[in-house]
Amino acid sequence: MNEMSMIAAGSAESARTTEIGRLLEVAGSASQLSFDRGIVAALADHPDPGIASAGQIGSQVKLRVGRLWLVANVRSLRMADTQSGMVTAFIDFLGEAEEAAGDGRLSNFRRGVTRYPMPGAPVFPVSAADMKQIYAADERAHIEIGTVYPSEDIRGALYVDAMLGKHFALLGSTGTGKSTAAALILHRICDAAPQGHILMIDPHGEYAAAFKQRGQLFDVANLSIPYWLLNFEEHCEVILTSEGSDRQMDADVLAKCLLAARAKGRIGQALSRLTVDSPVPYLLSDLLGFINTEMGKLDKAGDSAPYMRLKTKLEELRSDPRYSFMFSGMLVSDGMAKFLGDIFRLPGEGRPISIIDVSSVPSEITSTVVALLSRMVFDYAIWSRGEPQRPILLVCEEAHRYIPSDRMTGASAVRKILERIAKEGRKYGVSLGLITQRPSDLAEGVLSQCGTIIAMRLNNDRDQAHVRSAMPEGARGFLDVIPALRNRECIVCGEGVAIPIRVALDTLEPERRPASEDPLFSELWKDSGGEAEILQRVIARWRSQGA
Repeated sequence: MNEMSMIAAGSAESARTTEIGRLLEVAGSASQLSFDRGIVAALADHPDPGIASAGQIGSQVKLRVGRLWLVANVRSLRMADTQSGMVTAFIDFLGEAEEAAGDGRLSNFRRGVTRYPMPGAPVFPVSAADMKQIYAADERAHIEIGTVYPSEDIRGALYVDAMLGKHFALLGSTGTGKSTAAALILHRICDAAPQGHILMIDPHGEYAAAFKQRGQLFDVANLSIPYWLLNFEEHCEVILTSEGSDRQMDADVLAKCLLAARAKGRIGQALSRLTVDSPVPYLLSDLLGFINTEMGKLDKAGDSAPYMRLKTKLEELRSDPRYSFMFSGMLVSDGMAKFLGDIFRLPGEGRPISIIDVSSVPSEITSTVVALLSRMVFDYAIWSRGEPQRPILLVCEEAHRYIPSDRMTGASAVRKILERIAKEGRKYGVSLGLITQRPSDLAEGVLSQCGTIIAMRLNNDRDQAHVRSAMPEGARGFLDVIPALRNRECIVCGEGVAIPIRVALDTLEPERRPASEDPLFSELWKDSGGEAEILQRVIARWRSQGA
């Protein structure tokens, strides 16, 4: 026991050379080693945080192979022998490093393993100095988001090009600090690239408060989306109200009349080809006129129901003030260049992010609006090939609402375009950032398209299993600690980091935080007075629909 006390109180150099176990089995995915529980317990009080955490789940250990050191992550532990005090651990190899100066310290760490150790190889703890070498960011462009567990000064870095080039997902249960984490990452990106191009879909109006100084904010009051930018499928989602065979009949009528309206609108424009999807301005009155004309061609045996359904819906869209941000007669002019320049931040002018607040958009067309904005990002990237490239990051909060799994709903325009961006976007310079608290409700395969996964605490077993299936093999051990993560802690793995890391996220300044604070019932329920005036103001806004 005295020897163990000396180990615990000793220097980092002596503890670094203390053998804490032996390698039992080597396998490609899950190797095993045995720890001496007494030595590991003695190291728990060591002042070096890396050495103190040796042998714990999520900690790192190292083994020598020739002139190299292999670094492994501890995935799980079980008692091997109660009498001997030995503990068996499953480990995942992370990478290898050189020895700094013959003293056991690591240098030049790199991901991947070229040589595996033999069973029986001694196992040593990883010190804080070793961790600095392992987690040190290289010369690639990166942003720092927090400190690596269990240290207090080793910075966790995300490589911007690798993270955005292959998409990323931010996952976490409600209340874990997910919105603040998203704001932190986006603020760091904006600080590093003030001339960037970021478009964020905000379904709850949380992020306007966070990006007042660094972004352009849009809602139904100033968004002004021209209705003629909708493609044919999006037109159908907004205008068609029928089902089954009637819907197909209505779609055929709409396609014919929409093409005619676009053809009339293109007069004076040199367009060699025109389709129902071409973003050519047209008048709603022209569309209604062509519907009336087609309906007048019917003989007495004809059915006018499809025409009447289309006319009724179009008249509703024109007259309902809730839809004025899209179907106003003032939007018929060709303002496509200004619209794209505003929402894509072309030029950025030091405010590289557009926050699109869709919380006030009528719920029945919210998905269509998100589909339109997402498709405009992708279409712009396709049709701008040959021009100086301007990559765009599309961030989708509450992503499970727009890319739901097959068991929840069928295909929709927004799901189709977001799935296409997930599969093909990086080829055209479009990056996708998905934020959700229910990864199990995302469409199958979408999460696996995200090269970087940032996982905060997930309380649901099904969500954990869904994330586990999308994690790289070497990072699976980190998943075991996801249910035990504290608020504002996360596991990061994939292309955006050198190796999987557990990070305590930085604290954002109050003016940079989203408006997502939970109400304090115990405090707010102490307030009283002025309820009559509150009701009058609320009812007035309610009846005028925010106008």
